[in-house]
Formats: sequence, C-alpha cells, structure tokens
Amino acid sequence: MNQHKSNSVRVFILIILFFFNYASLYSQTKKKRKNSNFEIRGILKDSITGEGLEAATVYLESARDSTLITYTITNSKGLFLLEGQTQYESARVNASFVGYEPYSREVILSEKPIDLGEIKIGYAVASLDEVFLRSRAPITVKKDTLEFNVASFKTKKDANIEDLLKELPGVEVDDDGTIRVNGKEVNKILVNGKPFFGNDPTITTRNLTKDIIEKIQVTDTKTDDEAFAGEEGDKENKTINLTIKEENNKGVFGRLAAGGGTDNRFEYAGLLNIFDNDRRISFLGGGNNINNPGFTFGEIRDNFSNNVSTIFNFGGGPGGIVTSRNAGVNYADEFTKGFDVSANYFYSAANNFNETTTERENIIPDQRFFTSSSSRTDGNRDGHTANITAKIAIDSTFLITINPSFEFNTNRNRFRSEEISLDEDQELINSSTSQSNSESSNRDFENTLNLTKRFGDKGAFLKFRLNNTINNGTNDDFLNTTTLFNEENQEDITRDQFTDGETAQRSFRAEFTYRYPLLSKKLFLDFKLSQFNNREENRRSTFEFDEVSQSFSDFNEILSTDFTFINRRTTPSVQLSYKTDKWGAGIETGYVFRNLENQDLLRPELNIDRNFQAVELNTYFNYQLSSQKGIYLGYNLKNAPPQASQLSPFEDVRDPLNTIQGNPDLEPTNTHSFYINYNAFNFQSGSGFYLYANTDIRNNAVVARTTIDENLLRRTTYENVQGNYTLNVNSFFNKKIKIDSLRTFRYNYGFNAGVNRNINFNNDVQYASLISSIGPRVGLGLDIKNVIDLSLSYSPSFSRTTFDLDVFQNQNFTRHQVFFRSTLRAIKKWEWINTVNYNFNPNVADDFQRSALFWNSSISYSVLKDKAKVSLKVYDVLNQNTNAQRTATENLIQDVQSTVLQQYFLVGFSWKFNSLGSKGDPNNDGVIYFD
Repeated sequence: MNQHKSNSVRVFILIILFFFNYASLYSQTKKKRKNSNFEIRGILKDSITGEGLEAATVYLESARDSTLITYTITNSKGLFLLEGQTQYESARVNASFVGYEPYSREVILSEKPIDLGEIKIGYAVASLDEVFLRSRAPITVKKDTLEFNVASFKTKKDANIEDLLKELPGVEVDDDGTIRVNGKEVNKILVNGKPFFGNDPTITTRNLTKDIIEKIQVTDTKTDDEAFAGEEGDKENKTINLTIKEENNKGVFGRLAAGGGTDNRFEYAGLLNIFDNDRRISFLGGGNNINNPGFTFGEIRDNFSNNVSTIFNFGGGPGGIVTSRNAGVNYADEFTKGFDVSANYFYSAANNFNETTTERENIIPDQRFFTSSSSRTDGNRDGHTANITAKIAIDSTFLITINPSFEFNTNRNRFRSEEISLDEDQELINSSTSQSNSESSNRDFENTLNLTKRFGDKGAFLKFRLNNTINNGTNDDFLNTTTLFNEENQEDITRDQFTDGETAQRSFRAEFTYRYPLLSKKLFLDFKLSQFNNREENRRSTFEFDEVSQSFSDFNEILSTDFTFINRRTTPSVQLSYKTDKWGAGIETGYVFRNLENQDLLRPELNIDRNFQAVELNTYFNYQLSSQKGIYLGYNLKNAPPQASQLSPFEDVRDPLNTIQGNPDLEPTNTHSFYINYNAFNFQSGSGFYLYANTDIRNNAVVARTTIDENLLRRTTYENVQGNYTLNVNSFFNKKIKIDSLRTFRYNYGFNAGVNRNINFNNDVQYASLISSIGPRVGLGLDIKNVIDLSLSYSPSFSRTTFDLDVFQNQNFTRHQVFFRSTLRAIKKWEWINTVNYNFNPNVADDFQRSALFWNSSISYSVLKDKAKVSLKVYDVLNQNTNAQRTATENLIQDVQSTVLQQYFLVGFSWKFNSLGSKGDPNNDGVIYFD
C-alpha cells in the first residue's frame, strides 16, 4: 500500500512539472516581441471647483486599434498612475467619470516618465445616464454600482459568463461555481434585471456565453422593495446583473449535448433560449447517471467537482450512485411599462443507490463500546417546482410585488440495516436488524406580497409585507425491526408495523414599516411592527401486524402521536439610521412577545402553554474609506425558541435503542453576534484583500442530554446550558501580475481560524469542549492567453480539541490538500483540461487509507466551424476512488465506507447555435496557435 501511495504522489508531481515545463517552453519558443516599460501619472480635477475626482476610471489603449493596455481608478485626491509593459509605441490616455465629459490624449510611450499634470474636466451636457451608457471605460464606479465593460476583457472564443468573471479584477470563482467579489459572496444573478431560471446561479454563468453580454454590474444585494424605497440592503452579499447587448435582445440561441461511456455511464442536456426584446423564454432538460443532480453540459468542472468533496472529506459526506433527470422552462416579460413578470417551472427526478459499512468506537465516562453496522438504501424522488414574480409599478411612488411559489414532490425509499454492539472485551451486548419501505409526498405553497409607497423626495415611505405558507405532507411506512439483547433480564424487541402519517403547516408573517426622515435623505426614524403566527399539525398513527386477521389493524397508542404546535410572536421595534455617500450607521431595538402552545390530542395531560418576552437588538456601521476600501461592522441580539419536539414531554420510543423525551421547562436561546468586515481592492496593482471576523455567544443554548444503561439503551432529553460560543476569522489576499500582453501570473494566500466552545452531556455528565482550528491557504497561477492556464493550491488544516473531563483525551487533527488544475489550448481547436486533487490525513488508523490522489481529465476538439465539440472524459484516471471516511468527536471515532462512482471513460458531443446579433469573432486577438 505504501508503494502504491508513493507512486501516486510521484505521478501527481510529474503532472504538475509537465504542465509548468510546457508553459516555460512555450514562453521561450513563442514569437519574440519587444516590450518597453511605461509610466504615466496625473491628477483628475473638476474644472469648476478644482477638487480631485475620486473613483474616476483612467485607461490606456493603443492608438492603432484601441486595444486595452491597462487601467486604474483615481484615489481620493484624483491621482492616478498607469504603468506596465507594451509593444506599442504610442497610446491614448482616456479618463471617464459619471456625469463628466470624457477626456482623451495621445502619448508617445518612449517618453519616460510621462506626467500629464492636472487634467480638468467639466460636467457633461448630456444626462448622467446617457454618459454612463456610452462610456467605453473597462470599469466604471457609479455610487453603489461597480460596472465592467465586457469588451475590455479578453477570453477564449467560446467563453461563458463564468470564464469572463474569472478575468474581472476582484472577482473569484470557486470550482463549485460560488462567486465572490472583493471577498463577498454573490447570492443573486440577474439578466437585464430579471431572474434567469430561479436561484441557481450556475445555470446562468455556465450556460450563457460572453459574446451576448455588454456590461456586468455589481451591487449590494437588495430586494425589489428595498431598492424602490432607497434602503441600503444587504452589505454582506452581492448581486450581479448581466446586461445584454441591444442587438442581442432578439433571436434564438442554445446548446445540445450528449455522451455515453463505459459501465453504461451517460449524460445528455439541452438549453434553448428565445429572446424577443423584453420577452425571454428558455427551455432546459437533461439527465445523467454520474452523480450530477443539477443542470450542466458535463464540463469537467461541473461533472467532477461534486465528487471530489465526497471522496476526500474524511469528516463525512454523501455517497452512492445517483441517476437524475430534470426539465424546466423560464419566462420573463414586460407586458406594459411598469408591469414585469418572470416565472419558471422545474421538474426533477433522481434514483439513488448506496451501500454503507460503519465501524464506530463510542466513548462514555465509565466505559467504551463498539458498534458495527451495514446498510443499503434504494430511493426514488420526483419533484415539481414553480415560481412567479410580478412587479407592478402603479406610479413612480407606489410599487407592488407578488411572489407565489408551488412545490410538489414524492419520495419512495427502501432501507435495510444490520448492527451489532460489543463491549470493551468484544463481548456481544445487543444486535438489531431493520427493514423499511416508505412512501411520502409533500405539497407546499408560499406567497409574499410587498406594498411600498414613497412620500415626497426626502426618503419617507410606508411598507407592508405579508408572507404566508401552506404545507401538507403524507407518509406511509412499513417497518420491521428486531432488537436482541445478550442480557437475560432485558426483553427483546420485535416490531412489525405500518405507520400512516400526516403533517400540515400554516403560517403567516406581516410586517409594517414607516420611515420618517429627520434629515432629508440622511437621517431616518423607522417604526416597525411584525406579527408571526405558525401552526404545525403532526399526526402519526401506528398499527401492529395482527396474526389473526393478517393485516395491520392493532392501533399502537404508545407509538402514535396527534399534536398541534403553535408559535405566536409580536414584535414592535424602532430604528434610527443615518447614511451619506461615505458612511452609514443604524440601531434597531425591538421587544418580543412570544407564546408557545403544544396541544396533544392523544394525551391532553401533556399540553403546554408558555409565554416568553425578550429584547432584540440590531446595530451596524459601515464606512467607505475610499472607492476601493470599505469597512462594515455590527452587533445583533436574537431570540430563538426551542423546537416543538424539544419542548413536548411525550416519550418517543420509535427507536428501540433510544427513547427521546422533550423538556417543557426549556427557555429560548439568546444569541449575541459581533462581526466586522474589511475589504480593499487596488485596481492599479491588481490586488485584493478582505478580512472577516465574527463571534456568537449563546445563552440558554439547547443541547441533548443522554444517559446509557448497561444494555446500551439510551434515554435522551434536552437542557439549557450557558457558556457556548464561537469565534471565526477569515482573511484572503490575491494579486494578478501582468508579465506582458500575453502572460499573467497570479498568486493568493489566506487563512481561516476558529475557536468553538460547547457545553454538552455524556452519559448524564456535563463537560465542556474547546475546538481550536486554523487553515492557511496559498495558491499560484499562470495564464498564457489562449494557450494554457495553470493553477496550484495548497491548504493544510490543523485543529485541536481539549476537554475538561479526564475520561476524554485531547485530540489533534491535521489534514493536507493540494489541488492542481490545467487548461491547455496551445493546439488550435484542441482543449485539454485536468484536475488533480491530493489529500493526506496522517491522524487516521494504520489500517485506514491516509492519502488519496484523484485525477480527472477531459480532452475536446472543435468541429463545425467551432460551433461543436467532440470530447473524451476520464473520471478517476488512477482508479483510486474508495470514499473511505473518518469522523472523530469527543465521544466517538467512526470509519465509514460507502458506494462510490468509480473510473469510467465517456465520449461526448456538444453543439451550440446562435442567431443573436451580428456575426463575427470579436475575440480574435492574433494569438499564435501551434498546428
């Protein structure tokens, strides 16, 4: 085994060396171009006031063909510096600032350095929006919007939106499609201001192509009513809006793909888009049996990224083989001015198969015991989801938004398991077998209505929001279990049952907000009132099998339930807020009146009716240090009630080995949260940095309290504890260095650190655990435009867990992960993509797999005038996928082995079609290919 691991590591190192050596060889053999250094500085000022213009865009382009060379953003005093290397002898310096006339001047780059001195520009005669729209600047800053001009950023010819985003300064895209702008996650993507296929951003970023997009706008995430009312919105998340070129707003485009391979692996997908100005209709469909439940066209990053985390997550993860199918339609239109509608429907289905074996060592204060189990799961799921969003602008001061959604799904599952428990001397304590066959269905409806009315021009408004949900579910479950005990004084438990269950939920939340401006557009006083009512009904009727009638006819009251849980909450609050272009602050305080009621229709003596009152608080402060630097911090105090199952004193004995009973004396949990975020990006140097820290202190946290007897029968209840807290710090720095017009080097480093203290119980003994962790990360990358793109990252993690009970041993864990990705396009029409993931966990047992090397590869060839591709994908090139996982906590050490997707080869074909806009190849930048 050691020899096998050593060979895997050698292969990994050779892969990396091959690609970096190739990049070096290409750099040496490519056509030599004489580059010269340049340095251009100046200061941009208002022609009337003489004040420096902050956040203006200054960019340098060639005088010959207007190719972008470099760009920057002016600082708070209007100063700018353009520097770098280029082969051009002359170039144009352009300056662009919203509301001002553009500036342009040609310079001779051989003159060093070039000082343009003071550049004074005046207000534009045209409107601000007209100037904004006609700007050719690569980046434009307009109040709270950062806009990128797509034409200024070169990509490969068939680039999608995700490829484009990776080229934008301050934007990072993870392999799973997660997007961050200056460290803040993007949680919404719009196309011309409207949603595109629901809430999955990868459908947009991986299936729309760059060539139809004109601009990319980044703003803080806001709801429609927040934007209409002029509120600040969510400072911790970003929204990206893709604006389509005017000539591309009419036509048809899409993509078809299919593939088949070894072990009967297959995939297929199709996307059709019909654009007719404001009306957009899209259809999609697909399916595969390669564990890719979402909608993709099988690109290597989509197809393989979901499985990498499964294989190397030694702390646990999903397993099994999933066959999935999906279809959907999206519709968006503006029927009349001020009346927008967008709607989508999705159908999804999946079949899952998984076999799992588990070995666990259980640790309790006075003993240890061991369990071995195996299980098999077969499942089928069908789901239907529909969403509608309608925006109705009655006039310029009154907006109505309506957002109903519907969901219906059915599930069929078959489960079988076997388990044995042994004591420290490996003597049998108990054994059990279980088989179940269940069917369930759920029908959910939710609707949100927003009414927003503005008054005057000082920022006053009245807002009403109503949200209601109606959920209904049914469940039929046939269960057969046998639990045998080695002790003669403990009776064995055998069950042959049928359970018929129904659930229902009805809830509504109403919120009123009135904003009164104390100081026009700056200082506001908000009066708020919210009412929340939630009613949950749960009926579970269990019947034992009757040997006489040969049917499930004996009602088992002990295992049956019929209860209603009601949560009522009324919260009046008041908020004072202040905002300017530079900074903003706010404080909101509210008082919670809560009533929790549990009605047990089978056991009325267990009814609960309790009232709670609490103070909630929300404060924030944000300061824009400059156009490229900002800080945001705040404090929250939140109140959360216990769950219905945690409060109810009903004894749940469905699990023969674990009886669960709630605690009606539980108190709500109060959580104090502090957080701070700092982010900065330097457009001139191409570097970005962000720092985020937060801490949560939980008073009256609800935790499980379990006791275990000599037969390993558990009894669990719940209790409030004091002293739980978490502290997390995340930091990241990235920088791009443009070596010349073709080569870009990038590097990044960062770390995350955390401290987590938890109060828990182990066999009725209270203890505290303190988990400290740190995870540094470093990454390198090299991009030779349209030839090769390399990235390499190393991210170790270290954690230590200490306990205040001597029975528990302190634990130290270390894990190392190396990820390598390469995209080679040096040979015209060919593209070769490789992802290699190496993980090493030195803390697992000697007979457990400590390391694994996972390599996926894909090679494609463009045909039909680059409108189609033929591809070959190899999953798990080295055939090392085992999905062995280890979990270790204060009271258990567990090893799990489950079914995984194994090596396969798959041949695919994909074809793109497009009738939008003008034809041509705007991305042909003269790069030399090797044929």
